[in-house]
Amino acid sequence: MSRPFNFSAGPATLPFEVLEQAAAEMLDWRGSGVSVMEMSHRSREFVSICEEAEQDLRDLLAVPASFKILFMQGGALAQNAVVPMNLIGRSRSQTADFVLSGSWSVKSHAEASRYGNAHIAASSVGERPSRLADPYQWRLSQEASYVHICSNETIDGVEFQQLPDLLALGCDAPLVIDCSSHIASRAVDWSRVGVAYAGAQKNIGPAGLTLVFVREDLLDHALPICPSVFNYRTVADHGSMYNTPPTYAIYIAGLVFRWLKHQTESQSSGIAAIEARNIAKASLLYDYIDASGFYRNDVDKTCRSRMNVPFFMADSSLDDQFLKEAHRAGLQQLKGHKSVGGLRASLYNAMPLTGVKALIEHMRDFEARHG
Repeated sequence: MSRPFNFSAGPATLPFEVLEQAAAEMLDWRGSGVSVMEMSHRSREFVSICEEAEQDLRDLLAVPASFKILFMQGGALAQNAVVPMNLIGRSRSQTADFVLSGSWSVKSHAEASRYGNAHIAASSVGERPSRLADPYQWRLSQEASYVHICSNETIDGVEFQQLPDLLALGCDAPLVIDCSSHIASRAVDWSRVGVAYAGAQKNIGPAGLTLVFVREDLLDHALPICPSVFNYRTVADHGSMYNTPPTYAIYIAGLVFRWLKHQTESQSSGIAAIEARNIAKASLLYDYIDASGFYRNDVDKTCRSRMNVPFFMADSSLDDQFLKEAHRAGLQQLKGHKSVGGLRASLYNAMPLTGVKALIEHMRDFEARHG
């Protein structure tokens, strides 16, 4: 079956094998006689689906036993409120530090200010080329409840290639990361993380599921105003079943986790094999853009995202023509975010190298005719 290459930033492309399996099991999951969408979330069948998905995710990302994995709802935007409601009360001053690196970290900071003192420790927003503030220049609070970063900015195309080591910066607050758009694309140094959260619709599965990884010592600090359904301790104690979870989204995510594990079975390096593949895809596209006088990327080379590649043409009036011709060539969802314009290619795990090569070929042909 011939399918277009989908470069959407989210909801995003899924592995074809996953879609095939979901289609085959749509009406009858493993002889149960019902679809996963019809199952009670407390049924033996669905509990097995959920437990397997959680274990595969823990194995894939080498999540330590000291972390709880929660399947929640509301997306990363909801976590912008859920995180402070659960953590900002850890300090008497109810202060949290924020590093602003793009659109999503700005939103996180703005939402947290509703629940406490949201202090800007550093900001590189608006700088061109886009870059990350040097961690050794961050102005961290003495009694911060936590330090928040967006480790990959989907809109701006900025990525932390390494997570900051807060202890090395003289800070003992937990690091909170919004890793929505590069979750499962690379290894995680859990020794540097207190909480990580990610909307699933970019690199994991369909919209509706939010993954939250919480270190156990951070579970019991929720503000009195925190709804019980968003209280990390409550969700953890009920195995993500305090309320009805997004069952079908969990099922699809579980298939994706299994697909990712299968990709690494022949590689002793595990998730590093996925990371190497993603580096290769992104490098190919960035190298072409850098060598071209027709396209440009406005992100410093030290922090370019491997997942989300925004790029621009000198003449923005050609954008619509580029997108129309790309769509006819089977290259979809390349329009840049409305807040920044231009073009954007998202190269998530499910995007094959052949898709990146097809995009570059279209870019080369378009440049030849319009450059």
